Amino acid sequence: MILWLIIVFGGMYFLLIRPQKKKDQQMKELAASLEVGDSVLTISGFYGVVVDVVDDKTIVVEFGNDKHCRIPMERAAISQVEKPNQGTKED
Repeated sequence: MILWLIIVFGGMYFLLIRPQKKKDQQMKELAASLEVGDSVLTISGFYGVVVDVVDDKTIVVEFGNDKHCRIPMERAAISQVEKPNQGTKED
């Protein structure tokens, strides 16, 4: 009986917990790699360009064609990043 519980919890770990930790690590790496000039997609679906890195948690993203809409955002609000010389990096 105890062996069965160990097998079930081990399976749950490899099916649920481990993939989520891996995804969280990838999102942390994505947020840490943000630089000025990167094209980003926010979690709300807006495309923009990073124009300033304020600190380790906050960036300023510019939206729209008129270049007057600059919004400070948390790095965690970014879902995809496209470097100017590379393709899209997804979560």
